[in-house]
Amino acid sequence: MKVSKLTYLLVIALALTFASTGCRKRPTGITDIKGSTTRIGEPGPTGIPTGRTFSPDPGISSQPGLGGGAQSGKYDPANCTQNREALAAHTVHFEFDSAVVKSSEKANVEAAAAYLKANPNVGLLVEGNCDERGTEEYNRSLGERRALAARELIVASGVEADRVVTVSFGKDKPEESGHDEAAWAKNRRDVFVVLIPK
Repeated sequence: MKVSKLTYLLVIALALTFASTGCRKRPTGITDIKGSTTRIGEPGPTGIPTGRTFSPDPGISSQPGLGGGAQSGKYDPANCTQNREALAAHTVHFEFDSAVVKSSEKANVEAAAAYLKANPNVGLLVEGNCDERGTEEYNRSLGERRALAARELIVASGVEADRVVTVSFGKDKPEESGHDEAAWAKNRRDVFVVLIPK
């Protein structure tokens, strides 16, 4: 029994179709980000997360329910003098993809709390930052969780909740411009800014 040329070509076309839609290998250089639908190395959604507007002006207060000062409050960063030097030595650094304040960094949070207790007429802005890996949306959320983690510890130490506000800059304000682990480790941080009402 002879197989016609047409049947032979049909069999080859089907084989190629199945081969191209079979299991694909995972691309190298792509790392999963816990809790995210986008992986590092893949293009992610563009823009800023929906739900609230982000402004580079650090006037965004912490989330409701945590007792954060409102933008119109006494410690609204837009209406205060900002002292970035007072607590510059007490920046808190984080592990990759984490918002947990490490035990080695808790002394920095305690220093910020002690400063607020010693200076009852000032407030504090906690700026959450991330390294460059991951999408803008993911890093904005992670930066916010980092800022809130430090804020929670400060408030738990006895500082009034309305004196501590937070903002997330995500990956927008790197301290180091490098593209390696040394630079990334410096960029995963919370920065404490003292707020002096005008």
